[in-house]
Amino acid sequence: MRYLVSAIKRVQSPSTRWSSTVAVTRNVIDTLEERGFVSALTHPELRTHVSSRTCIYGGVDPSASSLHVGNLVALMGLLHFRLAGHDVLALIGGATGSIGDPSGRSTERTALEPEVLQRNIQGITNQVHRFFERGDAYVKRQSDLDASAGSVTVVNNHDWHKDVTFLDFLRDVGKLAKVNTMIARDSVKSRLNTENGISFTEFSYQLLQAYDFVHLHRHHNCRIQLGGSDQWGNIVAGIDLIKRQSPVGRRDEPAYGLTLPLLTTETGEKFGKSAGNAVWLDGDQTSVHDFYQFFYRLPDVSVEQQLKLFTLLPIPRIKEIMQEHESAREKRVAQKILAEQVTELVHGHEALQQSLTSARLLYRVPLHELTSATALEQLAHEPFFKRVTWDEVEGTPVTKLLTLHDLAKSGKEAARLITSKGVTVSGRVVEDPREVLKRTDVVDDHLVVIKSGKKGNLILYVE
Repeated sequence: MRYLVSAIKRVQSPSTRWSSTVAVTRNVIDTLEERGFVSALTHPELRTHVSSRTCIYGGVDPSASSLHVGNLVALMGLLHFRLAGHDVLALIGGATGSIGDPSGRSTERTALEPEVLQRNIQGITNQVHRFFERGDAYVKRQSDLDASAGSVTVVNNHDWHKDVTFLDFLRDVGKLAKVNTMIARDSVKSRLNTENGISFTEFSYQLLQAYDFVHLHRHHNCRIQLGGSDQWGNIVAGIDLIKRQSPVGRRDEPAYGLTLPLLTTETGEKFGKSAGNAVWLDGDQTSVHDFYQFFYRLPDVSVEQQLKLFTLLPIPRIKEIMQEHESAREKRVAQKILAEQVTELVHGHEALQQSLTSARLLYRVPLHELTSATALEQLAHEPFFKRVTWDEVEGTPVTKLLTLHDLAKSGKEAARLITSKGVTVSGRVVEDPREVLKRTDVVDDHLVVIKSGKKGNLILYVE
């Protein structure tokens, strides 16, 4: 299937408008390489294989109830394949999630309780469905691309692992696996000489993931697995197992793998739950406002890469955006377009508009122009908007308010923010950590607006 790259017809704000271009056809691998998605291919023949309709899968273990920004790279990769007319399988690791992938970890994961695991499975399953539904709407609003060109199916590997006995697994999978090859995998080798070592359970994880590929290859004719660069060993294990079970004399590759770069911070840390820096795709865990602000506050060095990864803007348009951005970096043109595009894709058009309204009221409207009625109507859905009574907050130390509402991790940090003049209450700079909330801090009869540093916001609506 050829990948149609066409002009984007309509966008949501003047800052994201661009001129039409002549449509061209492209191989999806070429497109992904140009946009920075491809870390490695298991075989160069994959480029030829995707010239006709095929099936690809990517998986995630439900170690949390939500996916995060780091998972968005894989989701976007699958979306590109779907736009190219290929069939997509999104695998939720209901079985493998009870074990935990050792890749990229120095210690074994804590086993999840069955009810927690089930809740996580349901949460991520719903989230994956929503991503592709909102992806359809995003594409229809903004381009000539057909988001439904390929099918999307969400599968749970517990459905086929639950009926396989230990003896069956040893006979059908274990017999074909070579221990010396398994030990050589980076995810295993990096743990063997550590104090914690690696358990037999984690050591066997690569065989379970390999069996997933075998099952999907056999029952869904799935020929490609997509995953992060830390999944290379597991992907190769699956391809090797498929080859060993394939008829002797087959000339072409029975299966392929494509790995993606891992999304990291400026300091090289991997985004994710384990790293403690996750930006969740679930609006209840990371608000839409904070999600938008995360991308809006990206450093200049990261914004071009993420425009390519997390939007469907044509590459020529991204180059135009970066040229405009470089001419006036302080305007953050590139970050604004990125934040708008990704927020709409993940949370939908209406949520984007609410986020833009929140940002305008918080950062662009002078405090004396912010009315109680406007705040109650436009900001009540935001997690930083709290309704309180005056009896609850009168005389409360500002340091306590900062810690209670997660604007500071501790009283010590709150005091440090105040002494460095990083905290304002309704526009006035707080200079003494012993200061308390006063009636004179209430704006327009009901509002107390607290700002901490560049990112922290708290609006108290005082009854």
